[in-house]
Amino acid sequence: MATELYHDKYRVASARLRGYDYGQNGAYFVTICTQYRTRYFGDIVVPDHDWDQATLHPTPVAALVTAAWLQIPARFPFVGLDAFVLMPDHLHGLLLFDKPTEPTPPLHYENCFTPQRDNLAAILRGFKAGTATQARRANLPLAWQPRYHDRIVRSAKELDKIRHYILTNPVRWQHEQTAEEGLFR
Repeated sequence: MATELYHDKYRVASARLRGYDYGQNGAYFVTICTQYRTRYFGDIVVPDHDWDQATLHPTPVAALVTAAWLQIPARFPFVGLDAFVLMPDHLHGLLLFDKPTEPTPPLHYENCFTPQRDNLAAILRGFKAGTATQARRANLPLAWQPRYHDRIVRSAKELDKIRHYILTNPVRWQHEQTAEEGLFR
C-alpha cells in the first residue's frame, strides 16, 4: 500500500467500500465507540446472575444519546430506525434508508463528488457532533472516537443476523470483555 502524506501526516486509509454511494437506499449497520472506550453510558447489570437478563443501567448521558438516536428520522425523514443498543462504551444500530425514487434533473456539469448530505457519513457526523454539544451544555462527560464502523447489509438473512447480534449484545458483555467475539464467526 502506498503511503500518502497530507499536511505532513500519514493518512489513514478509508474503511468505506470503494465506489459505493452511502446515500443510496439500503440498510446500514453502524457501531460508534466512545473515545478510549470510556464507559460513559452506564454499567451492564445482571439480575440474579442470569446473563440472559443482562441490560444496561443507563447514565444521564446515555439517555441523551438514546434520545438523539431516536430523533434521527426527524432530521433525515428518509431514515428508518431498526435495532439499536447502547452499551457502556459503544452503540450498535441499524439505519434503513428509503428515499423516494423520483428522477433528478440532469446536471449541467460533471460532478466528481456526490453531495455530502443525506448520506451515512453526514447523519453520523451530525449525530456525534450534536450529542457531544448537548452533553457539554448539560455538563455531562462524552467524547466519541474519531471514526465509526459500518457494514452495508446485503441480504435479509444478514439483516436478521445483525438484528440478533445487536439485541443480544448485553448478554455477551462479560464474554466480550475477555475474548474477541465477532458477528460473522
